[in-house]
Amino acid sequence: MAKIRLIEIKHFRSIKSLYWCPGNGLNCLIGPGDSGKSTILDAIDLCLGARRGLMLSDTDFYELDVSQPILISLTIGDLPEGLKDLEHYGEFLRGYDSLLGTVEDEPRQNLETVLTVRLTVAADLEPVWSLYSDRTALLDPPKMLQWKDRTSLAPVRLGHHPKSHLSWARGSVLNRLSEVHAEVGLALVNAAREARLGFGAKAAPQLADTLAKVTEAAQNLGIPVGASVTALLDAHAVSFGDGAISLHSEVGVPLRNLGTGSARLLIAGLHRIVAETTNIALIDEVEHGLEPHRINRLLDSLGAKEEAESLQVFMTTHSPVVLRELSGAQLFIVRATPDRHDVRWVSTANEIQAAIRNFPEAFLAKTILVCEGASEIGLIRGIDRFMAAKGNPSLQALGVSYVDAAGGSADRAFIRADVFQRLGYRVAVLQDNDKTPSADVVQKFIDAGGFHLAWRNGRALEDELFDSMPADAVLALLIKAQELTEDGLVNSHIVTTSRGTSSLEQVLQEGNSGEYSRETRNLLGRSSRIRNGGWFKSISKMEAVSHEILCAHWGATDREFTEAIDRLLRWSYGQA
Repeated sequence: MAKIRLIEIKHFRSIKSLYWCPGNGLNCLIGPGDSGKSTILDAIDLCLGARRGLMLSDTDFYELDVSQPILISLTIGDLPEGLKDLEHYGEFLRGYDSLLGTVEDEPRQNLETVLTVRLTVAADLEPVWSLYSDRTALLDPPKMLQWKDRTSLAPVRLGHHPKSHLSWARGSVLNRLSEVHAEVGLALVNAAREARLGFGAKAAPQLADTLAKVTEAAQNLGIPVGASVTALLDAHAVSFGDGAISLHSEVGVPLRNLGTGSARLLIAGLHRIVAETTNIALIDEVEHGLEPHRINRLLDSLGAKEEAESLQVFMTTHSPVVLRELSGAQLFIVRATPDRHDVRWVSTANEIQAAIRNFPEAFLAKTILVCEGASEIGLIRGIDRFMAAKGNPSLQALGVSYVDAAGGSADRAFIRADVFQRLGYRVAVLQDNDKTPSADVVQKFIDAGGFHLAWRNGRALEDELFDSMPADAVLALLIKAQELTEDGLVNSHIVTTSRGTSSLEQVLQEGNSGEYSRETRNLLGRSSRIRNGGWFKSISKMEAVSHEILCAHWGATDREFTEAIDRLLRWSYGQA
């Protein structure tokens, strides 16, 4: 059945220009808030929906500029025979090149035969639906699909309240599910009549006094009402249409009372059954109202794991659960630039698929901070929490996400960063300096717009902390280390690293003088980061150190160290 091959949008809401060739099956749009994802779904719905009128306003025009008309064009492929009919549509048939993602105005061999449906809205706010081809561009009046064909192409939209699909209302999935529409006309009329009569029989005893007074008054005035008036439902007020027939549970509870998530799940399953007649679905925020395990079930119902791709789905999400369940082939990143919107295919490359599984939250962000390990993530989180409490904008509120490169070689963080950089994200790398990354790898990352921060002079983060902060902060670090580790571990590490020449007691005694020697600071840095036994080697531990100790002594800490972090923060804020 028909599939959308090409979407073109101009001057619609936040979109100045967009040109996108979607996939045959599930198309999941991701990206930061206000990037235009829902607008794309609305554009498809407005252009292809079976409606005769449309309520738009000046706010639907890009930057409220009504001098430029709204243009939404959908090029439809995989056409059923009826839409290839030369008598009705011959002059509008065009050719689509799937390799180039382009349309030629005349169909020819090796190109797919397609039709382009266009919605135009000018300053008068009157919508005009038409078929489009270059050779008929000046046709007046423009020609549109026949209503039966327009109805067959209309997408199904599963919104937050999709309850109309649980009755036999016009356009509902239940009508499309029925091979033969129920002959319910006479039954509905009889039901209305029985309701009127039944109401009268039950209401008469309760209204007897009122009815008697009305009858007496009418007779005294010579108004012919018979022996007595009665109370019945007004025939014009009681009318049943197909929409009055709805689904109920075994005990008679209407299924429209289902929760939003359950209703969406059921309706999506029904649409899979009728995919041969209704095969385009639109779902905004697919996770809405569903627990993670039910999100997975809904995605299965939409054909996420099937190769046949009988149902073409356009959906948006802000849920990492959704991303983990999908392939990179089904994900598209929406990017807004001053002149146009881009929709980028994520791809199925192994390193990208691995990143989706391990860091789905990052794909939903604007800016990615790739950290060598959990300690660096904790450091920035602690500073961010401190800054936010002082009234500064939170990094997470600005769309910054953290990726843990999990140590390894010095180039590993750049391999992680490259995945996101290729997809158009702003990316920074924060790493230790005890291992030297390849110069060409670093330069390639920077040339592509990346921000790189490494600690000084071969140091790791723990070295910087013990070497840069004042003596009272070093003492606070030692106290914190003892709180966060098992008894005796801090002393054991100091003894081991110094080869028995120092101990925790000796270090504390040295601190009583009000200062620590450069050698002692160096010893503490090395002792604190022993492999598999680091004092602060977790996000939560280093976050506490950063928030409670580093931030409290920020002004007294070595300026070269704090200024390096400031540069990273300014870049994260978009100020550098």
